[in-house]
Amino acid sequence: MFKLASFNVNSIRVRMNIVLDWLAKERPDALCLQETKVEDGYFPIAEFESAGYDVAFRGQKTYNGVAVISPHKIERTGYEDSFTIGAGEARLLAVVINGVHIINTYIPQGQEPGSDRFLQKLNWIRELRDFFEENYHREDRIVWTGDFNVAPDALDVYAPDKLYGHTGFHPEEQKSLQYVKDWGFSDIFRQHVKEGGHYTFWDYRVPSLLKSNKGWRIDHIWASRPMAELSTRAWIDTGPRFQPRPSDHTFIAAEFDL
Repeated sequence: MFKLASFNVNSIRVRMNIVLDWLAKERPDALCLQETKVEDGYFPIAEFESAGYDVAFRGQKTYNGVAVISPHKIERTGYEDSFTIGAGEARLLAVVINGVHIINTYIPQGQEPGSDRFLQKLNWIRELRDFFEENYHREDRIVWTGDFNVAPDALDVYAPDKLYGHTGFHPEEQKSLQYVKDWGFSDIFRQHVKEGGHYTFWDYRVPSLLKSNKGWRIDHIWASRPMAELSTRAWIDTGPRFQPRPSDHTFIAAEFDL
């Protein structure tokens, strides 16, 4: 069994206890983190290594940052160097763990539809298809995961009629994401959970949204066909979102019978 999870931590140094507690409870083979918000020289390597984990990370001060935590040896591929949009931003990390290719992404939020940053987001997503074409084969065991900042379907937001056209639930974003998905990916959570009402993000700015479960599913685990066929389970763990000083996201996880 191979267990993989993704979590937008929204500052690893602030949420370190949440991450370590979840690792101890679930013992995943890979945990992908986004928005670590720490430069590489200050990443808390020692805390993870003392708990028995290998770590790989790319960071920058205050913003962005991606990392992979594993009890197994992590092989860095360096493939992220071929991704050209947003050069200098730590938003993509490509590794191999036990023969599984893992691509951890933190896709830009995009600000307002029609803005320059929104257009950059669309281009960022679409370039991912070139990234996969250049570095992988469709028959590889691949898991693409992270904070995609896009809800693909009406089931993935609490009020689809009200939110349609907003950033994160916009047809142009969905079209761009589908373009990458068509390369050969399956949405592993949707493969196992068909109904709505399951979310990974609840806005800090309106605390009542969490209690009433008015959220968005914008964090994802997608897999190539060979991995998707081995998937046995997927779930969202909402518990950490209710802990003191939580991230505005929570953990999404999946298991594969390797």
